[in-house]
Amino acid sequence: MKHSGQARQAALKIIFWTLVALIAVFIGGIVATMLGTLIAVGSFFLVGLWILFVLFTLYFFRDPNPRVPAGSNLIISPAHGKVDIIDQITEPKFMGGPCHRISIFLSVFNVHVQNAPVSGKLTFYEYNVGQFLNALKADSAVHNENLLLGIETSEPRGHKVGVRLIAGVLARRIVPFVNVGEEVVRGERISLIQFGSRTDLYLPLSAKINVKLNDRVVGGETVMATFE
Repeated sequence: MKHSGQARQAALKIIFWTLVALIAVFIGGIVATMLGTLIAVGSFFLVGLWILFVLFTLYFFRDPNPRVPAGSNLIISPAHGKVDIIDQITEPKFMGGPCHRISIFLSVFNVHVQNAPVSGKLTFYEYNVGQFLNALKADSAVHNENLLLGIETSEPRGHKVGVRLIAGVLARRIVPFVNVGEEVVRGERISLIQFGSRTDLYLPLSAKINVKLNDRVVGGETVMATFE
């Protein structure tokens, strides 16, 4: 008979395409399940990384209370780290000429809060925009972003002590806690440098240096020098 079997063909065509749709949904479900698993695993990995970041950040920004040594005429360390330079330089802006320089390198594992090396009045404050060279290099003090703080001592009176805060390749922000005209007390917090950096201590030539190269010093505690 004419057109015999066409209804069956139409039925088979519908069955075929519904099968194709079913297979597509099935495959889509498998792919979605795999993607969901990957996203879930990735989410756990990201959460784990974030937890590590939180722990490192809390560790990096730790701020212990210094045990400031008692005594007169003491100059204590302004930073935590390793003494890698002891020399004499000319610092014309605050020290006004030749002076001792003790440079302290701060790794990312050191405390990055700085402390006042002496008691006195902050009379000099100069922020210098610069580069972000590796703070391991001695010339980073010249070329890098830095902040020079100058303190005129109150005990004994009449001396100048400078502290230069130097940003490093990772340190991108210097956060001072003090301003010109403020009185500071030996050992109190004066600034924060975020991540690896360097701190230079400038002293009058009459000061007697007590530390040596490669000494590990503690901010607010280690006696760096004494006034003669």
